[in-house]
Amino acid sequence: MHMPGAAADGAIVNPAGLAELAWQRLQPETWPLPPEAFPAEATLVGGAVRDALLNRLGPQPDLDLVVTGDAVGLCKTLGRRHGGTAVVLDAERSIARLVISGWSIDLARLEGGSLEADLHRRDYTINAIALPLTKPKQLVDPLQGCRDLTAGLLVAVSEANLLDDPLRLLRGLRLSAELGFQLAAETRQWIAQHNSALASVAGERVLTELEKLAAAPNGHQQLGEGLELGLLSPWLARSQPVDQVVLSRCTAQASLALGLSASEASWALPLARLAAALDGAALQQLRSSRKLQQRVIALRHWQQLLGSLDPGGTAQALPEPERLQLHRDLEADLPALLINWGDSTAKAWLLRWHDPEDRLFHPRPAIDGATLQRELEIKASPELGALLLHLMQEQAFGRLNSPSDALQFARNWLASTEEAGGRARRRD
Repeated sequence: MHMPGAAADGAIVNPAGLAELAWQRLQPETWPLPPEAFPAEATLVGGAVRDALLNRLGPQPDLDLVVTGDAVGLCKTLGRRHGGTAVVLDAERSIARLVISGWSIDLARLEGGSLEADLHRRDYTINAIALPLTKPKQLVDPLQGCRDLTAGLLVAVSEANLLDDPLRLLRGLRLSAELGFQLAAETRQWIAQHNSALASVAGERVLTELEKLAAAPNGHQQLGEGLELGLLSPWLARSQPVDQVVLSRCTAQASLALGLSASEASWALPLARLAAALDGAALQQLRSSRKLQQRVIALRHWQQLLGSLDPGGTAQALPEPERLQLHRDLEADLPALLINWGDSTAKAWLLRWHDPEDRLFHPRPAIDGATLQRELEIKASPELGALLLHLMQEQAFGRLNSPSDALQFARNWLASTEEAGGRARRRD
């Protein structure tokens, strides 16, 4: 789209109808609060403006507004009047969030004394564009963010702004991945130069940004660039080596070729990418959930065991106990393993994984322990655990098909175990 130059005061007044087009896409009539509910000077800024100009708004976009004065107090007042919940995000800087009818509306106090000065404090030029609520024909763009939107270029407002909140270093890669934009050369240089600053950010915030990055269409590329720029080095010092080969294969095209549905790819691709870039130790440092750590540990274990040259063939050649363990460990997450195989074995495995009745790909006990204890008059013991695992394996590989089969197999197993034990005692 064509973007005219900015006026001397930093405001672009109705550039080729761009402001009206943005408002048309924002559909303020669908907001849980009408624009008139906010103070007259309230201005929409940030991601919603950017995404409206790019025509990539979701049905309930997060709205960021700047206001003069006490944004926290205003948020609480709006919550009382309209039935929303006010959440204080930063009391010192007067930033709060109104959660209402499934929407999030962030309110922040104007910084720097004017709207233009506030926009100069932001991270990237494409996020420094504003739409005043009471001036629907005005778009404020003092840093030529519209020009950079047209060029598909991600430009940091300034080096100092990146360091003001070092999470912005990583956010640049995430925005690049989400939007398909290229990092400006100087911006990339600043990110590389100050990569160690990211370590000062709370691990939870870093992880949230990494998860968004991993879920982006080109997340594998920008995760790789983050590694190249050294952004993740603070968390990789005590970790296992990053598997760049696996990471490079975790593409949207690979998930389509495998046959994953959109919903399956939405979680399998990010998981595969995170597991290729970070191990359990790194995720622990980033304060991830224990569940995510366990999923990544299991996925990395099997990726490394199977190797990268012929993982499908190696997996098929595993002894039965190991093959069963693979499917027990990865029952919920198998597509994340298959994405980078790129062969017919992967498709065959996915087909079986889609069948909930497949007892190898969805292992289940062949019979419950209580029934075995009652029917065979045995006690809870390590021996009982070994028997249950043996029966699960027999069922997984199609050698028993019913609880009655399982009982008979259990009797045979106990008899052979007792016989073997007797022979061992006689030898002693």
